[in-house]
Amino acid sequence: MTHDNGTRPGRALSDVTARPGAHAVVVGGGLAGVTAALALADAGVRVTLLEGRPRLGGLAFSFRRGELTVDNGQHVYLRCCTAYRWFLDRIEGTALAPLQDRLDVPVVDVTRPEGRRLGRLRRDALPVPLHLGRSLATYPHLSLADRARVGRAALALKGLDLADPDLDTQDFGGWLAAHGQSPRAVEALWDLVGVATLNAVAGDASLGLAAMVFKTGLLSDPGAADIGWARVPLGELHDRLARKALDSAGVRTEVRTRVTSVSRNENGGWSVQVPGERIDADAVVLAVPQREAHGLLPDGALDDPDRLLRMGDAPILNVHVVYDRQVLNTPFLTALGTPLQWVFDRTGASGLTEGQYLAVSQSAAQDEIDEPVAVLRERYLPELERLLPRARGAEVRDFFVTRERTATFAPAPGVGRLRPGARTKAPGLYLAGAWTATGWPATMESAVRSGVGAAGAALDALGRSRDVLPDFFEEAA
Repeated sequence: MTHDNGTRPGRALSDVTARPGAHAVVVGGGLAGVTAALALADAGVRVTLLEGRPRLGGLAFSFRRGELTVDNGQHVYLRCCTAYRWFLDRIEGTALAPLQDRLDVPVVDVTRPEGRRLGRLRRDALPVPLHLGRSLATYPHLSLADRARVGRAALALKGLDLADPDLDTQDFGGWLAAHGQSPRAVEALWDLVGVATLNAVAGDASLGLAAMVFKTGLLSDPGAADIGWARVPLGELHDRLARKALDSAGVRTEVRTRVTSVSRNENGGWSVQVPGERIDADAVVLAVPQREAHGLLPDGALDDPDRLLRMGDAPILNVHVVYDRQVLNTPFLTALGTPLQWVFDRTGASGLTEGQYLAVSQSAAQDEIDEPVAVLRERYLPELERLLPRARGAEVRDFFVTRERTATFAPAPGVGRLRPGARTKAPGLYLAGAWTATGWPATMESAVRSGVGAAGAALDALGRSRDVLPDFFEEAA
């Protein structure tokens, strides 16, 4: 199986020094790096983007498996993800990853009798918090008492001050318990949303990050939680269209080019070393995972740089099943009473012409990430049959898994103080990535915000106007 989406090699790296003017090097071609490169180029800076892989897109990518184009994992975004929506617009990909007209999440409880298993989380066209009132009042997976207590906890959550650093020292699960939330309410509502967005169960998640997710997504604007997802392979957006936008902006993009060191040069600027070449720059943005950034940081660039190594990792497992017939009649659903979390129909996006291809996204998968495929097949196919009656008797034409062992940073209590801002103590050197101090958990939204933040900090130092930057952003400390 290849992860190469056909990105073409660029011209010789020595060409990048041929044009005058401020020059920035962005290390890393994920969403953070692509965003930083586009934002800098839009401000008139000459930009070189270096990516070690043969493609752009970071951890949100596609690959070929036989006749199918497969995403490594299912990624979604919400209407409140203004940065990622800006990114889609900037690469001319908005129409390929549309949002729901209105939040509607089918929730199936497999422990209930057939015919009474389906509940829905959806909103009405009413102001906050009334927009969810009818859905919560009729949600069949919670008792009447639980529904009332959920409403009171939501109001308490809405009253929290996200700027309070003490929130990061507490765990979300403990806070929920203190606010009357039963284990069933946590399972059927809070973790249903939280595990997918935070990549951790409530008891393992920072209250600060969880409060940010729920306040922003469910308690800020009636449409904030409407869900969007790509109707094409992620590589079409984050590799092909991103590369096209970079080319149009004049960014020099080099793939299969791994950076080995970043250091001060004799002119007071920066030198970025790749095999066989040295590239000089006025500014450098490190848009790579935190452990890789730690290895490239020069001495003195961060107070306590080892804090990057103390940020834990959280895995995501994706189970992919191709059936000989349609077994799911909605674009996606989520489940209770089963190990299954979120199940998506990827038939059309993958290019499958007959049967149905489902992708099962399993967040917080520490206990399963290294399980053999045969074990996962034995576990998950019967669960899919429990969830989807039409899967019983259907032929399984393909079954495979994709694993991202370091999909996100672990959003544990205390992680907030470990996340650095865009600026380092080394003038001209900046950090970007979903793991930096954006205020968001490790999402596509956080990655894009970090790229804009790093670009803004670099533009300030280079004496360039920030007017071209999107206005959704407030720079993190």
